[in-house]
Amino acid sequence: MDSAELKQFVIDKIEDLKAKDIVTLEVSNQSNITDYMVVCSGTSKTHVKAIAENVVVESKRAKLHIYGVEGRESSEWVLVDLGDVILHVMQDKTRDFYELEKLWSEKPA
Repeated sequence: MDSAELKQFVIDKIEDLKAKDIVTLEVSNQSNITDYMVVCSGTSKTHVKAIAENVVVESKRAKLHIYGVEGRESSEWVLVDLGDVILHVMQDKTRDFYELEKLWSEKPA
């Protein structure tokens, strides 16, 4: 599966659990560790965890390699690293604080 297909796979799986405010960032020119970041919000800790877990379960079912999952315990911000695509599932207040979309969309100095 190429990186664009993997990105669409992730988007489909987070949409299945009604993730909010989905944003896709192409960062291949800014990062050598991933091609895309997908950022979305969940309505609660339980929702955030469920969205991330759905991606993990479906990725395993599709025999995709998962490089890591971080933040499951607190579920304020759960990161799922699939290599060419990194998923960030956040609660709104955490997303507003870190502003990943702004950080990764700014041009380097």
